[in-house]
Amino acid sequence: MSNDLHPMQVIQRALITEKGALLAGQHKYIFQVHPDANKDQVKDAVQRAFSVTVVKVNVMTMKGKPMRVKTNRIEHKRDWKKAVVTLVEGDKLELFEGM
Repeated sequence: MSNDLHPMQVIQRALITEKGALLAGQHKYIFQVHPDANKDQVKDAVQRAFSVTVVKVNVMTMKGKPMRVKTNRIEHKRDWKKAVVTLVEGDKLELFEGM
């Protein structure tokens, strides 16, 4: 496990979904993060990137979905990591506004 990730390498993309839009009302935002990142690294990266205060971080590994390949064999896509970040009551991310 690599702990020498730069904070800007931790966040890969913001996940904008219907569930994410509902959670944004509760000051919770969802990101796809680097598979080797831990909660402290995610917290630090979000605070540096968006200038907000993070209260809580939940991290989970999402299993890759099965897909059929040429010979009707089933292979799986890569596993990936998702983080749900909870912000302080007054903070919000402009990235998710207008959904």
